[in-house]
Amino acid sequence: MAIAAVRIDGRLLHGQVANMWTSVIKPTRIMVIDNATADSEIEKAAIKLARPAGVNLSILNEEKAIDHILKGRYDSQRVFILARKPQVIVNLLAAGVAITDVNVGNMSESEGTRPLTKSINVLQEDVDAFMALHDKGVNLTVQMVPSDPLLDLMQLLHKFSQVR
Repeated sequence: MAIAAVRIDGRLLHGQVANMWTSVIKPTRIMVIDNATADSEIEKAAIKLARPAGVNLSILNEEKAIDHILKGRYDSQRVFILARKPQVIVNLLAAGVAITDVNVGNMSESEGTRPLTKSINVLQEDVDAFMALHDKGVNLTVQMVPSDPLLDLMQLLHKFSQVR
């Protein structure tokens, strides 16, 4: 399987991803990996409405996504993986899925989060997951839309940890 891109975005598949990112990445399949979403008919229906025409869509829990990827179910496709939290990507790597680059988009503010950027709010568990990805050699970048400058997430985290 050709993993065309991996993105962490708390909104998963929405207009910005469906229109801007898919026109740049040109995936044949978008794979949303989120346990809660995979179990919710309402959330799945909303995500299906955002699916760009001509692009296949899978909404899977982590276990099923890992199984499908490792069994080569999408080997002939360009897959764009979307996850809500960095721990999902840590889990994919631990299971043997090869991921080299992760782009971080929006991570909304919620109870207990601290702002890393204007649009990225993290819990300590997110920081720990990002550090684990970095330790495994994954390149971590921040870019809300393709026309924005590409930022190094580790530099942002370094500044973040100095302010804490």
